Amino acid sequence: MNISDPIADMLTRIRNASRARHTEVLLPASRTKREIARILVAEGFIAGFSEERDGSMQMIRLTLKYIDGKAPVVSGLKRISKPGLRVYAGKTEIPRVLGGLGIVIVSTSKGIMTGQQARAAQLGGEILAYVW
Repeated sequence: MNISDPIADMLTRIRNASRARHTEVLLPASRTKREIARILVAEGFIAGFSEERDGSMQMIRLTLKYIDGKAPVVSGLKRISKPGLRVYAGKTEIPRVLGGLGIVIVSTSKGIMTGQQARAAQLGGEILAYVW
């Protein structure tokens, strides 16, 4: 199956699985998705991720995290830069999500990182998503 926006597909799968109280999400692997999953684990939004093979396909299994086993830690995910409309921000223009309660995922020349890391490294780039 050909997906035109694989990052939006990943975020939608996470959103749907957390609303349905699933413990895991399985999605096709890519380097970008791996880096986004690494950021989500580091920031405490998901419990962990692992890579596995499903026949000839490389897959990523995300383990979701819940507060007291009921409410999902990820309350919102939003894709910002889309294939039809790319959104870029300079080093001083990187937005804050919910006054610092959420994170911005930014694709910079030094790799994919959070908005806070990009500000510290004095880098701008493509605003991929907001997570809160």
